[in-house]
Amino acid sequence: MAQSGGGAVLRDRTAVAGVGWTEYTKNSGVSTLALALRAVRAALDDAGLEHSDVDGVACHRVGDSASAVLVAHVLGIRDLRFHLDMFGGGGTSHQVVAQAALAVASGIADTVVCWRAVNARSEFRMGGTGRAAPDAPEFQYQLPYGYATPPQQFAMLDRAWRHARGATAEDLGRVAIAQRAHAALNDRAMMRKPLTMDEYLSSRLIADPLRLYDCCLETDAAVALVVTGAERARDLRQTPVLVSGAATGGGHTLFSNGRADPTVSAAADLAPRLYAAAGIGPETVDVAELYDAFTFLVPLQLEDYGLVPRGETGGFYADGHASLGGRLPVNTHGGHLSEGYVHGLNHVAEAVTQLRGTAGERQVPGAEVALTTGQPGYVGGTSSALVLRRDG
Repeated sequence: MAQSGGGAVLRDRTAVAGVGWTEYTKNSGVSTLALALRAVRAALDDAGLEHSDVDGVACHRVGDSASAVLVAHVLGIRDLRFHLDMFGGGGTSHQVVAQAALAVASGIADTVVCWRAVNARSEFRMGGTGRAAPDAPEFQYQLPYGYATPPQQFAMLDRAWRHARGATAEDLGRVAIAQRAHAALNDRAMMRKPLTMDEYLSSRLIADPLRLYDCCLETDAAVALVVTGAERARDLRQTPVLVSGAATGGGHTLFSNGRADPTVSAAADLAPRLYAAAGIGPETVDVAELYDAFTFLVPLQLEDYGLVPRGETGGFYADGHASLGGRLPVNTHGGHLSEGYVHGLNHVAEAVTQLRGTAGERQVPGAEVALTTGQPGYVGGTSSALVLRRDG
């Protein structure tokens, strides 16, 4: 049964009215500012709006992209009523949209564009060390052991999760294979060739036990969303997708915050508040777009968001329930593993596409409620998620 909660103040008062993408590539050949502007222009065109209609801007980044205020100036927004330039990785991705919705619902702004723009392959590679060291105190103790990159950090969490759940390599291979099958139906996806279990199992180790196909892509791209009031959205070009619930939460840092069990993420704490805010339970979700920097994060979140009983995700995938036509299709665009890595915001964009009913061959019939999530709180210590609902 759905719970009531204080977060319900936001429920269905705002909507995503426009979505825009750039091409997903390994080398965009342009700056992150150019990528951001292209995605914002596409999102505004999708909504039937102009730059002059925008009075708020919001993004997240980790020192690797154009700032929110710079984008606002280039857009020509003279009287900027709201701006958010959030430092943080994928755990903050959905918080950006939530804060935009709060700004609109409270009357601070009328229309906010949110985006993530990143040259994560050609410039600051997400899986590498080509940037300044993070300001986390524990990093000084990692570096002497060469323990510095996301695959290395998440590999240890993956191993702990597999051990606790009795999960096999084949269990996680099915996650990668299912998402590749979805990507084959997605014209934007970078990786569309079908993936077999033999190919998955024979792929090289990146950081044991993570294999090549356990790891997300490194992508140059941008995604943008237009958030405005629900009533206004009904007068615009597209079917509104309502922001029914939003929640942010904490997470694990690598060493120091006292979360004893690394195999249960902060999403397990966040989920009850999220469902309460939306006035639903997990059984109401029709489609799930779950942050997938690495394969194991997907079944972990299926458990922590109450979508599949703990320890049963292997069978869930083996029986086809996560695939199109299954009980709960997961990452219908191919996710970060096969569509492209835009640091969480492409999951929101796919949820909107599904709820509009415009996903083409990968459409989930009758989808009305979507769960979309950011990284569930590991390493960076924060998490966020949204429940979106088709209007009408």
